[in-house]
Amino acid sequence: METSGGIRASLAGRYATALFDLARDQRQIESVGKGLDALSQALLDSRDFAELVSSPIVSREAAAKAFAALAPQLNLDAITANFLGVLARNGRKGELRKIIRAFGRLAAEHRGEATAEVVTSRPLNDDQLAALKQQLRTRAGRDVTIDATVDPDILGGIVVKLGSQQIDASIRTKLNRLASAMKG
Repeated sequence: METSGGIRASLAGRYATALFDLARDQRQIESVGKGLDALSQALLDSRDFAELVSSPIVSREAAAKAFAALAPQLNLDAITANFLGVLARNGRKGELRKIIRAFGRLAAEHRGEATAEVVTSRPLNDDQLAALKQQLRTRAGRDVTIDATVDPDILGGIVVKLGSQQIDASIRTKLNRLASAMKG
């Protein structure tokens, strides 16, 4: 897991840090976080929105207009809506997913929570997330925010990074270990 210093070193991290600092100064961390959650969900739910964000063909002006039209539909706060416009005008809309993740880590750190990066081959349901969160809370000794991603290449199982610790219980890793053991 990246430290906050590591987060700030990347391009997305610098944007996330600027957004976080503004949200903190305006006492709007929670509302900006909710806005970014809505954008994250829109990226999952809307293929058109995901293509708009990732397409290099869409001009900066067109992206800014599309983001401005989308903001009220997603009930985005003013800070998040303005930030989307800045991303579009600076040609950085493709960084949105990374910025959302980095902002989430900064907000969790601000709340005194640890962040666990969790990779599974399929999305976890709410019960699985709750159980995992409880286990990680016990291990870390404080609340834990889960940054979950899906990677079918791990075949099954789970990979968890919590601070400097990594637990790799993926089937891919187990198969690799078995293959190495069989080579002698």
